[in-house]
Amino acid sequence: MQPIVSIIMGSTSDLPVMEKAAIFLDEMGIPFEINALSAHRTPDAVEAFAKGARARGIKVIIAGAGMAAALPGVIAASTTLPVIGVPVKGSVLDGIDAVFSMLQMPPGIPVATVAINGALNAAILAVQMLALSDDALADRFAAYKQGLRGKVEKANEELKEVVFKFKC
Repeated sequence: MQPIVSIIMGSTSDLPVMEKAAIFLDEMGIPFEINALSAHRTPDAVEAFAKGARARGIKVIIAGAGMAAALPGVIAASTTLPVIGVPVKGSVLDGIDAVFSMLQMPPGIPVATVAINGALNAAILAVQMLALSDDALADRFAAYKQGLRGKVEKANEELKEVVFKFKC
């Protein structure tokens, strides 16, 4: 199968965060690839990846990075594909540095940015983008959203059974 989403991370140490995106894409039946590329250590490879992504059939790129978090911006600068940035929590500023890096992209080089360690939401956003032109995927995504609603409704019903002394 030809991948249509690319998950990129600055280091394999980001995998525990970024695998949440991979799991969701798998569940939605979306072919994807996953790679580790560093904007600082392998800049030529990052640029080649970004410039060649569309020709390889990629439609959306999810890029996770911590600290200076240059990876999503460098990719966005070298492609016309949508880039979703995932700020990865680092050891010094708890991911705030990565958030600021992604949010401060210059005009013309957008990076859609999700919450710190929000790889699942990045994958959900990618699915929403792809579902605009894929009715079968739109149906699968609608079923997923219905399942979320059902989980909350079930939890609410279970709360009715919890007994507290002063609960009305």
